[in-house]
Amino acid sequence: MALTKRIIPCLDLKDGRVVKGVNFLGLRDAGDPVELAARYNEQGADEVVFLDITASKEARGIIIDVIERAADKLFLPLTVGGGIRSIDDIREILRAGADKVSINTSAVQNPELISEGAVMFGSQCIVVAMDVRRNDEMREGATPITMLDGTVAWYEVVIYGGSHPTGIDAVEWAKEVERRGAGEILLTSMETDGVKQGFDVAVTAAVSDGVGIPVIASGGVGTFEHFYDGFMVGHADACLAASVFHFGEMTVKEVKEYLRDRDVPVRI
Repeated sequence: MALTKRIIPCLDLKDGRVVKGVNFLGLRDAGDPVELAARYNEQGADEVVFLDITASKEARGIIIDVIERAADKLFLPLTVGGGIRSIDDIREILRAGADKVSINTSAVQNPELISEGAVMFGSQCIVVAMDVRRNDEMREGATPITMLDGTVAWYEVVIYGGSHPTGIDAVEWAKEVERRGAGEILLTSMETDGVKQGFDVAVTAAVSDGVGIPVIASGGVGTFEHFYDGFMVGHADACLAASVFHFGEMTVKEVKEYLRDRDVPVRI
């Protein structure tokens, strides 16, 4: 029996409010995170992700309050990311009521955090978020990925919200985080984030096929078909979306009904 595919709303948080932008820029307010998450709970979301995009130590109290309120109200898994730099940070987020933590920049800068977190809290608690950017100039040792138009490129891991290139090959990094004990990968393509032209299925498929742990496709949903392509073409285990849910363009229930009618196994 095929494993069910998951639909995951993502809530980007700034100063305790949900915001959404395009290519990580131009943020606008989208509401109270706990109210939105409760709505998605009712619609049948499989999980919810909170990403604290300001993520400063000063704002940590705000996100802890949001997690505690959400944990009291929701009955679905909650993943929290943003500004998590240490084992103590992971412990604090999990104690507040999160089921998983998502680490990104800190995982690249200190890969041992993945290993230590997996040992201490279990692989199922550790999600490594990868922000990646396409590079059309192939280099030796990089993993070639064929685009839908037949061109070949490689994907570079970027950190600090996409502002710092690392030179790290995305597919190789995915394999390393799996070796280090991560239980899941949250993959966002900078080119497609917020553009509503669909997931970057080329890199999603390359990463999904390159590892044995679940991969969440992120960045670019604008239509029901984009979810279908994320699963069928991108080989993702879950699809994450934000603005189409936040601004009422579609509901989680409608997405799942669409997928079910196209023979994608989902939990209704």
